[in-house]
Amino acid sequence: MGTAREPKPAKFFVALLSSSQELLSQAENDLIELMGQIDGRSAVLPWNLSAYYEREMGSGLLRCFVGFSSLLPPDGLAELKLKTQLVEDRYRNNAGARRINVDPGYLDGHKAVLASTKNASQRIYLRSGIYAEATLFYDNGHFHGLAYTYRDYLWPEALVFFSDLRAAYLKQLRLA
Repeated sequence: MGTAREPKPAKFFVALLSSSQELLSQAENDLIELMGQIDGRSAVLPWNLSAYYEREMGSGLLRCFVGFSSLLPPDGLAELKLKTQLVEDRYRNNAGARRINVDPGYLDGHKAVLASTKNASQRIYLRSGIYAEATLFYDNGHFHGLAYTYRDYLWPEALVFFSDLRAAYLKQLRLA
C-alpha cells in the first residue's frame, strides 16, 4: 500500500486564443495579477484548425501560450479556471460574445494538464463544473500527445514552449 503525499508544486500556463493581438496583450496583464510574472511565451501563430470559435470570436484567430514563474499547488487548477473565465467575461463584446479564450493548465515533470468546463471520456471532474485532462505526457526527452490532444498543442512551436517551460520548472525545483 502506498502512502499519500502532497505533490510538488506545478508550473502554470495559459493558452490564449483571440483575433486581436492587442487583446492577447491586455489579457496577459490581467493574468499577471492572478498568476504572477510571465517567464515564458510561445510565438503568436495563426489558428485555423476549425471553425468552432469563428462565429463567436471572428476570423483570423491567433494562438499563443504563456507560462508563469510562480510554482503553485496543482489542486488550484479548478479555481484558476473559474478566475480565467472572469477574464474572458471582461472582454466580451456588446452582444455578450467572447473575444478571447483563456485556457489554464499546469505542467510538472511528467505531463501537461488542462482545465475545461466540458466533460469528456478522458476528463476527470475536479469541482464547480471544472474538469481536468492530461493532454501531453513527457517521455524519452520529449512531450507527446494522446489521441484526444488538441492539434495546436502538438505544433512544433507549442512543443518547444512546453519543453522550455518544463526545463524552467525543473530548474526552479532544484533551486528551491
